Amino acid sequence: MLNEITPKKEPAFTALMVGFLLAVVHQYLFYGNAIGVSYPIFIVFYYMYMLYYSKDRVRKLTWFSYAWLGSILLLSLTYVLFHNPFFFGLNLLAIPAIIILHMTFMLHPGQLSWASASLIKKALKHLFPQTFRQWANLVGIMKKTAGIKVKEGQTDVYRKVLIGLLISCPLLLVVVSLLSSADGVFNQVLSEISQGWNHISFGEGFIRTFWVVALGLGFFGYLWGFVKPHVPEEKPTKNGRDYLELFPSIKLDPIIATTVLFAVNTVYVLFVVVQFSYLFGAWEGILPEGSSYADYARNGFFELIMVTSINFMILMSTLLLGEKGTELQNKIINVLLYVLVACSTVMLYSAYTRLDLYEEAYGYTYIRFLVHAFMLFLGVLMIIAGLRIHYKRLPLVKCYILLGVLSYVLMNYIGMDVIIANNNMERYEISGKLDTEYLFTLAPEAIPTLIEFSREEDGMLDTYLKEEWKSTAASNQKWQSFNLSQYRSQRELDKYFDK
Repeated sequence: MLNEITPKKEPAFTALMVGFLLAVVHQYLFYGNAIGVSYPIFIVFYYMYMLYYSKDRVRKLTWFSYAWLGSILLLSLTYVLFHNPFFFGLNLLAIPAIIILHMTFMLHPGQLSWASASLIKKALKHLFPQTFRQWANLVGIMKKTAGIKVKEGQTDVYRKVLIGLLISCPLLLVVVSLLSSADGVFNQVLSEISQGWNHISFGEGFIRTFWVVALGLGFFGYLWGFVKPHVPEEKPTKNGRDYLELFPSIKLDPIIATTVLFAVNTVYVLFVVVQFSYLFGAWEGILPEGSSYADYARNGFFELIMVTSINFMILMSTLLLGEKGTELQNKIINVLLYVLVACSTVMLYSAYTRLDLYEEAYGYTYIRFLVHAFMLFLGVLMIIAGLRIHYKRLPLVKCYILLGVLSYVLMNYIGMDVIIANNNMERYEISGKLDTEYLFTLAPEAIPTLIEFSREEDGMLDTYLKEEWKSTAASNQKWQSFNLSQYRSQRELDKYFDK
């Protein structure tokens, strides 16, 4: 009898409530706090939420799915282990993007390949339309949970009311803030009303509430879009033809490919032959006439990188879009592709040596380090493409995606700041030049290296280190913002100046 009276809770309602709880955890971890150990903690909670309520939708996990998840966890841990400003900002965009792709791959009802461009399309389509469409079903969820019967036509009214409330939330935030600033009495009244919020001001309490509501709805909408996706009505195609048939896949004719490759290779071979005598001759002091050491190191570097990048696009277009020709045509194209790879490798190596020379003259920085890494990455891509010319069954796209993810994770963990600091220390020993101001723009993980250098050089960096010590000691961060790199640097500074 009790079961007949008490309405049964819908799974969607439970997922919605847990979504709001997850949003509360999110604002507790991040609101007013610098990102630190809070990031990996939230990632774990978020995956638990998504996978628990969509467990019936999860496709069979493969080695790549586990590797994908491992990459996400490793990247989230960079907020605990390191404090590099470049990757700190970049990972704020990269990690959510990788998570969205991973979720789409695991939970999308259709068959998807992780090496297919359709994965990105499906991920974007689910992120926005599906999430918003699920919000329209909230009235129905509440109705079923409460056991309320709604007359025909009332559902649309409730949905419109809900949409109006969602639009009103940000508008109210702006209006209340303006009115509170304009009228002190009004602000005092609001403050008295909000005393039950543990002495939190009305503005902060309102922001926290809006934060929880918006994120809670977002978490639920994104999750339920996988659990019960809204399937739009199929629209008839024009003349009975599929949309994609109107745009046939692009193919590169073998004769056109041969012509293009022959033309560019002629220029590249001429370039390499004419300049080979001094492309690498600067190491022995042989420079082009009228060119100084610094000019040689700087001039032509970016041009070589751009040309190599263009060559890579030509190579990819021929390998992925090229049509099969006759046996003779295929052999000619393969030879021309090998020539293109060889010339590109020479140009890439030339650019790499130029950058080495430039760093010896002007020092080591973030940008120069990242350009070095990009050239090495591009070189590996070239090698794989060269193998693909001979081994036709080599999955080129899959290799590139896997290499890209692993390379990005490696760059986060390689210790860029420490490497830059050490290279500048070595340069000082040879040239006696050191940009001390730049060294203290590096992340805290470089501090132990700078302390050791200053100790060896009779306190050369002590003035800067003492300023760093005082500024970090004055900061009082909460546990959510804990960062191992900052903790270690502070500990090393304490040891150094408490000697």
